[in-house]
Amino acid sequence: MSKEVVVLDQIDKRIVKALQDNARLSSQELSAQVGISASPCWRRVKALEEAGVITKYVTLVDPEALGLSISIFTSVSLDKQIETALETFQKAVRKRPEVMECYLMTGDFDYLLRVVVGSLHDYERFLLDHLTRIPGVASIKSSFALKQVKYTTALPVG
Repeated sequence: MSKEVVVLDQIDKRIVKALQDNARLSSQELSAQVGISASPCWRRVKALEEAGVITKYVTLVDPEALGLSISIFTSVSLDKQIETALETFQKAVRKRPEVMECYLMTGDFDYLLRVVVGSLHDYERFLLDHLTRIPGVASIKSSFALKQVKYTTALPVG
């Protein structure tokens, strides 16, 4: 089930771009950047939130500063691709804090996970204590990222 696409005008796009770059902008700073006064700007931000374009505000943290310097892309195949098996896997993965992203895939495997840990031992514990214990997991393949070439959270807004 896909969401309805929201059509943004140029001012809305400027608001979204500015907030993706810095969600801590004050109303005055944001309105100055997008070229409208503070009250209409604030109303537009509220409308973007209500429409589900802006879903939340977060703080991005440097993983290495927390000792979480290892990123692993883990592909997982299930025994069966039936709804109950998919739901069981997804529910279990949502509970794991080291899983940063999880995608249901087409192709050679069922899921692709991005896992962040501090050491190989931490990843081994995650695999043995959690991932392999999820009912229906048939195979797991891991690819270790050597270097992050690009990372962004900002979507390309027109």
